[in-house]
Amino acid sequence: MLLVRAPVRISFAGGGTDLPSYYEQFGGLVVSAAIDKYFYVFLSPAGGAGVHISSSDFGAFSRWSADEEPVWDGHLRLPRAVLHDFGADQGFSVFLASEIPPGTGLGSSSTVAVALAKALSTYLGQRLSPAEIAERAARIEIEKLGSPIGKQDQYAAAFGGLNVFTFRRDGVEVERLLLRPEVRQELEANLLLFYTGASRSANEILREQKQATSNGHADVVEALHAIKSFAQETREALERGDLDRFGEILHRSWEAKRHLARGVTNQRIDELYRLARERGALGGKIAGAGGGGFLLLYCERRFQPDVCAAMEREGLYHMEFRFDSGGAKVLLNSATRPAQPALGEDIQKAA
Repeated sequence: MLLVRAPVRISFAGGGTDLPSYYEQFGGLVVSAAIDKYFYVFLSPAGGAGVHISSSDFGAFSRWSADEEPVWDGHLRLPRAVLHDFGADQGFSVFLASEIPPGTGLGSSSTVAVALAKALSTYLGQRLSPAEIAERAARIEIEKLGSPIGKQDQYAAAFGGLNVFTFRRDGVEVERLLLRPEVRQELEANLLLFYTGASRSANEILREQKQATSNGHADVVEALHAIKSFAQETREALERGDLDRFGEILHRSWEAKRHLARGVTNQRIDELYRLARERGALGGKIAGAGGGGFLLLYCERRFQPDVCAAMEREGLYHMEFRFDSGGAKVLLNSATRPAQPALGEDIQKAA
């Protein structure tokens, strides 16, 4: 058995500037934190041809074989694409499970790609760095599957921790966000996550943003410029330990993000955010591209009982979490890859 996990993330600032349509022209900047909610891959050696894939999240089961024409559709399109990219087509089964529902804005799809890339590279004896895992996962999603996404989610899942990611045409720079222990502890305590109960696909929102950026739409490009500047301000505020300032920037960044594409917000989200702010939250945002999923709020502890009560009256679920520091990692590795036939062995057997 080979067991691998990778964390999902919450993005504080800069989301949207990690799309190639923006960072290849202007450079992107994202500040985010991995959290202790994970996607798991269980890989077990098995006999027979092909690879058997099952997922607890979708209640789906599939079989992959290199003899089949690649078809990237259905709930298990991403696992099949990762298996195809690694050339892994026989001798084991894969079971996928997540602590977070898909489509909730915490980067869960990219976490799937990272966890699978970590598991398969380990099983195949390949030593890949966190950056190589992140790039491999991003390439599979963006190029092989044509997803209109950026790279922040893959890097957050691969590296873990609190990070500043700088995206450029020629590569990605990863810097740890070094906070004083008391600042990190207070930041963690003052962040609230609420599940709105509405999962969604971010692809349409991101596709519209990508198209607008590529076409040079001034309002979208200016909004992304502002979002990038807020990411830099966020970094500086956190490193100074100015958490009130962090909360204010979170609010201003959300206001800018609302202008990126239709569907980023809606009447329900706006009402929830207004209620939270009225009861003491300094700032917040919908996690991910927008449209639903998790509502992230920055709120001092003295106001949290009122904010939590208001959100729960609206039917939201409060999910407690802590920061993750480990990134994608192997938890158990007792799987033995079946020995490959020596050169000429197949010919001798055939004879």
